[in-house]
Amino acid sequence: MEFLTEYTTEELAERLGVPAFRARQIKKWLTLYRDFEEMTDLSKTFRAQLVRSFTAQPLTILDCIEAKDGTKKYLYRLTDGNVIEGVFMRYKYGNTLCVSTQVGCRMGCTFCASGQGGLIRNLTAGEILAQVLAVNRDAGGNADRRAVTNVVLMGMGEPLDNYDNVLRFLRLVSAEDGLNVSLRNISLSTCGLADRIRQFADERTGVNLTISLHAATDERRREIMPIARRWSLAEVIGAAKYYFERTGRRVIFEYVLIANRNMTEEDARNLASLVRGFPTHVNLIALNGRVSGDQLPPTRAQAEAFCKRLTDLGVSATIRRSMGGEIEGACGQLRRKRIEEGV
Repeated sequence: MEFLTEYTTEELAERLGVPAFRARQIKKWLTLYRDFEEMTDLSKTFRAQLVRSFTAQPLTILDCIEAKDGTKKYLYRLTDGNVIEGVFMRYKYGNTLCVSTQVGCRMGCTFCASGQGGLIRNLTAGEILAQVLAVNRDAGGNADRRAVTNVVLMGMGEPLDNYDNVLRFLRLVSAEDGLNVSLRNISLSTCGLADRIRQFADERTGVNLTISLHAATDERRREIMPIARRWSLAEVIGAAKYYFERTGRRVIFEYVLIANRNMTEEDARNLASLVRGFPTHVNLIALNGRVSGDQLPPTRAQAEAFCKRLTDLGVSATIRRSMGGEIEGACGQLRRKRIEEGV
């Protein structure tokens, strides 16, 4: 079955063999994340034809858990039975949805639950978009008054490892006759595929780029991020500078704080020397939970002390506010738990 969320309005008209006005009707319903029986301005006969060959909803919300701070953890079931997840976060400036780009992940970062079990498959552009559409509907939004105003590709999977589908998703989610999410309100997080970062820079999408460092030397980074065996820090930083040069967009570096791994005075000095010299910001993230038994989350005081070291060294750095901790908000945690329970 084909997902109709894969198509632009023009492509819908061509694929379904319908006039442009009919394609616009269907696109409207798809953007509202309605199933075929809810598309009431289409004839029953036509809807029956669509049901036989196409799918309007590539995923369903399997579960939604809300934290005290209003953060919601969504668990989705795909049409093939696979399960993925996402996080909906409320901020003063708008609501952000963290979306997944793959079922599982093959990057193997030791602190991340998403990659435990490896990569199962890539998500299609329509499945990535369906996460935004489903949550926008669940939160009471529509195309004119969106409940989801910002999107981060920071859930399960490595976005640049699913390059073509992610690029198509960006075009679909920002389409004027769809949700029309500004590309400047979208962030893409990568663990540092330097060649893909350069390729993505040449697309000039205007998307905010976030790169996961998590260590300030190649030796330490290889211990926690296997991708570092392929791309050195020098290559990753070089790609980040190229992204800035091509797009004019400041690059964000993520650094997960692991108390017994990457928070020494030397780590701070090494990190500062890496990120200085072009517009950047370091987003410090306290390890959320314990994925690997020998990696410990820092105390608040330890995190604040490391942040101060960086700022004293002239680095723009902040500690990201932890959200959704009691609902296992970190990437892959809830999915792993539910799979272990046999869901």
